[in-house]
Amino acid sequence: MAIKITEECINCGACEPECPNNAIYEGGVEWALSDGTSVKGSFTLMDGTVMDADQRNSPISVDTYYIVPNKCTECQGFHEEPQCAAVCPVDCCVPDEMYQETVDELMAKKERLHL
Repeated sequence: MAIKITEECINCGACEPECPNNAIYEGGVEWALSDGTSVKGSFTLMDGTVMDADQRNSPISVDTYYIVPNKCTECQGFHEEPQCAAVCPVDCCVPDEMYQETVDELMAKKERLHL
């Protein structure tokens, strides 16, 4: 499953540079699938929605850092554990129960993000 950042986030920013998928954004910053990935053109999200990879999207959070679930692979294929959780000083990077994914699904997502 994807990782989420809880309201306990102190906005230290330690997590953002650690994400190999560029799935972490500062609160209030728009996101795009193409940010830090090799995705181009149309991309199908986990819910079946199709969007342009360069489309700028509304921030998921305005007040704290946030993780885009469609880009989070829990660092599968890159590291032994989610790096955001490993560096977070307040342990606010936790599994997101809304996005249940197997290791195989996370690896497939990684392959789609990094052609």
